[in-house]
Amino acid sequence: MAKGIREIRSRIRSTKNTRQITKAMKMVAAAKLRRNQEKAEAARPYADKIQEVISSIASGTTGSKHPMLQSRPVKKTGYIVITSDRGLAGGYNANMLRTVINTIAQKHKSKDEYGIFVIGRKGRDFFQKRNYPLLGEATGLPASPAFGDIKQLAGAAVQMFADEQIDELYLCYNKFQSAISQIPTVKRLLPLDAPESKNERKMNYEYEPSSEEVLVDLLPKYAETLVYSALLEAKASEEGSRMTAMGNATDNATDMINRYTLQYNRARQAAITQEISEIVAGANAQA
Repeated sequence: MAKGIREIRSRIRSTKNTRQITKAMKMVAAAKLRRNQEKAEAARPYADKIQEVISSIASGTTGSKHPMLQSRPVKKTGYIVITSDRGLAGGYNANMLRTVINTIAQKHKSKDEYGIFVIGRKGRDFFQKRNYPLLGEATGLPASPAFGDIKQLAGAAVQMFADEQIDELYLCYNKFQSAISQIPTVKRLLPLDAPESKNERKMNYEYEPSSEEVLVDLLPKYAETLVYSALLEAKASEEGSRMTAMGNATDNATDMINRYTLQYNRARQAAITQEISEIVAGANAQA
C-alpha cells in the first residue's frame, strides 16, 4: 500500500511540473501571436500601395500583356507550402500537409508534373521522407520573420515561373481566423490576376523610364510580397494553434492532478483504516 501511495504522489508531482511548462508555453505563444498580428498589419500599407500601382499599370493596353499576368498551358505546377519548424502546435502542420497531399493527388498523376518549395522543418522532413520532389526549402525562421528570411526562396519560385520551368504556382498556408480557428488554404499565386484598385479615385502616375519596365520590376516584388504576407499569417496561425494546444494541455493536466489527488486520498485513507484494524486486532488478541 505504501508503494502505491508513493507512486501516486510521484505522478502528482510530475503532472504539476508538466502543467507549469504547458502554462508557460501558452503565455509565450500568446505574446508571439500578438507580435505577428501586429507585424502583419504593419505590412499591409506597403502591399496595398504596390497593388495600387500595379493596378494602374495593368489597366493599360501594354501592361496587361506582361507574362506574369498571362496564363499558359500547364505542364508543371509549383507549390509553396508553409509549415512550422517546431511541433506542439495541435493540428497546425497535419491539417496543412493533408490539404496539400489531397490537392496534389487530385491534380497530378505523376511526380514529374509538380514540385514543392517548402518553408518549415516539419514540412521539409515530411516531404523528404515520402520522396516528394522538392525544389527549394527555407528552415530555421525566427518567431517573427523578416522579408529577407524567405526572399531567396520566394524569388527562386517566381524566377522559375518567369523562365517557364513551372507554368503555375500555388501558395499553401494556414489562413488565420482566430486563436482557435485556422483554415488550410491553397490559392494560386502565379500567373497573377491583375489586381483591381480598391479606390474609386484613380491616381495618375508618371513612370520613368516607362510603365512596361516598371511593371517588369514590380510584378516579381508583388508576388514575393504575397508570399511574405502569407508567411506572417501562417506564423500567427501557428502561435494561435500552439496557444490553444497548450491551453488544452494545461486543462488536461489539472484534471489529471485532481484525479490523482482523489486516488491518493483514498489510498491514504485505506492505509490508515488498515493500520487501525491491525491495532484493534492486536489489542483484542492480548485481551
